[in-house]
Formats: sequence, C-alpha cells, structure tokens
Amino acid sequence: MPYWLYITILVLIAYIAISIALYYLQDYLLFKPEKLPGDFQFNYKNQDFKEYNLETRDGAVINGIRFFPKGVSKGVVLYLKGNSKSIKGWGKFAVDFTRHGYDVLMVDYRGFGKSTGRRSQKAIKRDLQEVYNKIKELITEDRIILYGRSLGSGFAAKLASMNQPKMLIMDAPYYSLTKVTARYAPFMPLSILIKYPLPTYKWLKYVQCPIHIIHGTNDSLIPYKTSVKLSQVNPKRTKLHSVIGGGHKNLNNFESYHKMIHEILNRTPEDIDLLTTSIHVKHASKKNKTKA
Repeated sequence: MPYWLYITILVLIAYIAISIALYYLQDYLLFKPEKLPGDFQFNYKNQDFKEYNLETRDGAVINGIRFFPKGVSKGVVLYLKGNSKSIKGWGKFAVDFTRHGYDVLMVDYRGFGKSTGRRSQKAIKRDLQEVYNKIKELITEDRIILYGRSLGSGFAAKLASMNQPKMLIMDAPYYSLTKVTARYAPFMPLSILIKYPLPTYKWLKYVQCPIHIIHGTNDSLIPYKTSVKLSQVNPKRTKLHSVIGGGHKNLNNFESYHKMIHEILNRTPEDIDLLTTSIHVKHASKKNKTKA
C-alpha cells in the first residue's frame, strides 16, 4: 500500500471517529448542568418565591421557581437561563425584574437542578410550551414577557414565534447553535452531527411582538456581530441594545444593562407619524449639485 494512501486512510478513520464521538458526547460538551436532590430547599434572601413542579406528557418533571414582586404584579417574565448550573444560582437575577413589578418564572431544563427526563431539542421546546400554557391559564398573553439568556435565547425566540407574548428580550443570543459550535470545530460536518441546531434566525422571522436584543461588545463566546446580524432578520420589530465593554457573563455588572432593562420594561411604544419626519429626505449627490 502506498504511504500516501495509508496516511489518507488513517486520517479518514480518525475523522469518522471524531465525528461519532462529537455526536454522542455533545450533550456533555454543550450542557453544564448542576443536579440537585429532590429534597433540596431553595433559599433567597429578601425574595418572596414559590417552587413548582410540572409533570410533562412523557412523565418528566420540570422544576421551577416563581418570584413575586412587592405590590400588584404587572405580568410575568418567563426567564430562560443559560446552559450551566441550575436555577439555584440563576435565581439571584430575578431581582432585575421583580423590582419593576413583574413576577419571574425560572425553570430548569431536563437534567438540570431537580428537573428530570431525557433531554432533546424537541423535548425542551415541548416542555417550555407547556410551561407557557400554564402561565396563560393565569394571565393574558399581553402580560407575558419572554427573556432568553444565551442558550435560552433560542428557546425564547421559538416560543415567541409560536405565541403572542408582550415582548421578547434576548440576552447574548446566537444566530444558531450550529454557528457557535462551528467556531470550535470548523472542519466537522456539524449541520449533520449536531442534535441542538437551535436556529434562532429562522424563528425570529415569525415573531410578531417587539424584539429587544442585548449584547456586550466584548463578548468572546458569542460575538457582538451575531446580534447585529440577528437584528436584521426582523428589523421592523427589533431594537439592538449594546453594552459597551460587556462580555458574555458579566452584563449584570454594567449600569447601562440595568438602565436598558428599565427602559425596555417601562417605556410604552410610541407610534410615530413618519409623514412629519425627514425619513424621505435624501442627501443630494455631488453630480446633481449645480455650480455656484
């Protein structure tokens, strides 16, 4: 056997082996869950909350916590977290919404925290729709806000595309999870291998509510340009909010982030009569200018 052929076969075998490994190990590579015992007691200082368990059609249990604001509630923020830990740690971010008068419902995906069941993209989407339906039994959709953080942004976009919430807020979103993983394995056939493609850009096309995208300009995991591109998918409904200097995990440490949340939650949309603006005025080109 020629040496070059021998090397080619070895490379091909290694490529196939790595592809198979990526397919079966991607759950361990993509998700970093923190599992909690069933009798774990949540504890959040100065926050009023209640724990819930939702049994799904296939027998899984989705665990969640509802945080309550002081005074009369304006609605519910369904907060879909990132791909690590559990709501045990994520719960501390609920104050960013309860302080504005909103209930906050956080749930753990399958295999996270106290939630059970076999994880898949289809199963998670189905679980979250069931959670959304439960919220609709309590309040009208015009009082439901979807907030998706990183991994949760894709699922939030999907929910918004299938329902009619008040608004969709995406924090550090990705164009698709396939695009994100391709940065780390550019030569692998990820479009075939990945079990969680999460094509956010496809789902955004069908969202009918206002869309707010928040992204840090120094995000090294999901580049800021991703949100610029996403903001062009459904531009008439989308507003991009830039946290100057913000990374992927520290937006809550920036005062500008909290000002953005305040503005998004408390400002009512203003209808503009475009006929009274300069929207149709065009700058004259040099060739059309007359000589003095």
